[in-house]
Amino acid sequence: MPQPCPKCDGMGMRVVRQADGHSAAEPCDCRQELRVIALLQRARIPRRYEHCSFDSYEATFPGADSSLAAAHLMARRFVDGYPATTEGHGLLLTGSIGVGKTHLAVGILQSLIVEKGVRGLFCDYRELLKEIQHSYNPQVLTTELEILRPVFEAEVLILDELGASKPTEWVWDTVAHILNTRYNDKRTTIITTNYADQPPGSNSISGPQRAMREESLGDRIGERMRSRLAEMCVVIEMRGADFRQKVGRARFA
Repeated sequence: MPQPCPKCDGMGMRVVRQADGHSAAEPCDCRQELRVIALLQRARIPRRYEHCSFDSYEATFPGADSSLAAAHLMARRFVDGYPATTEGHGLLLTGSIGVGKTHLAVGILQSLIVEKGVRGLFCDYRELLKEIQHSYNPQVLTTELEILRPVFEAEVLILDELGASKPTEWVWDTVAHILNTRYNDKRTTIITTNYADQPPGSNSISGPQRAMREESLGDRIGERMRSRLAEMCVVIEMRGADFRQKVGRARFA
């Protein structure tokens, strides 16, 4: 059983002596700490990423691309300026697998919760689509709206691995529904993707050339939604080798 706060004995308020000699009650620090803990739990950050913060983000390991340190700096400025200077805009973190996009996104969310008291939510793009599809089963009591309501209403949403699911008309419509709703409500969205945010011209090629080039974000979510993201998010491009294959390889203690 947790011990009560020694400052307020678990009451949440403490009596302090003011400069004029009178006593007054004020909220105890433990109330803010408990609120932060509750917000972090409601954010649904996966256990694998609970440790992710600005302090644990690696950008100076041997061979690290300079874009990683630049991304870290931009992320820190984003948190410092939120919400006054961000004006409802979010971030689009692009880059190949293992460059630390999710780590940095979670670090941003955790900092916003701790420092600004933000109501945030972490969503894995693929898992979210599976949950929505599962809700169509007549034997499932959860509705699509019940799944999407917290996604729509989160003050700050992390949408991780955007574009990871095979593109279909249904996927495109669902992505459009989520992004348009948050755009219209001026809510902040932080997105990570392994696909390059290429301009429309890169998608105009056809035939063998199109088959040979790598897919872009426009290919995966539709060019209309890629264009919408340009209004919603500032792009942060992260380059480099797969961190997990180098510094972060699994090993026994």
